[in-house]
Amino acid sequence: MPSWLNGRAADLLAKFISMIELAPKQKGNLTELQCLTAFYELGYQCSIPYGENSRYDLIADIDGKLIRVQCKTSREVEPGVIEFPCRSSCSNTQSNLQRRYTADEIDYFCTFWNGQCYLVPISECSVSKKLRFVPPKNGQKVGITYAKDYELQGQLEKLKG
Repeated sequence: MPSWLNGRAADLLAKFISMIELAPKQKGNLTELQCLTAFYELGYQCSIPYGENSRYDLIADIDGKLIRVQCKTSREVEPGVIEFPCRSSCSNTQSNLQRRYTADEIDYFCTFWNGQCYLVPISECSVSKKLRFVPPKNGQKVGITYAKDYELQGQLEKLKG
């Protein structure tokens, strides 16, 4: 939610959004808007490509460094774990084409969950990416990606060096 929207109004809007079932395109547009707003709230300028044919959704200007960002809608796959696809889908009446993104096309994936924006380098993604809010039940420690390590503000600080 935008920082200016708080209290009862924010609670009502969140409840309303959860009550209506958005079409996939609407969900994607909402995620893109939430991610764009998160960059803007931190004081960064963003540009949006004209039309529907770019592999990235926005370009963010991080103190003169331009990064190409593809926004993806996440879903909760188990309690405390979200996942987003790292590929695009295009379907018609005859086929469903899925295509992975490459480092030549984008620099980062961005997603928004429960009021927080996350920025994940494409180099750390495969077909999909999971971000955890809780440790795995089996106690695994290696290869686990925690959402807190990808929060937008922290990632941008790393990027600025």
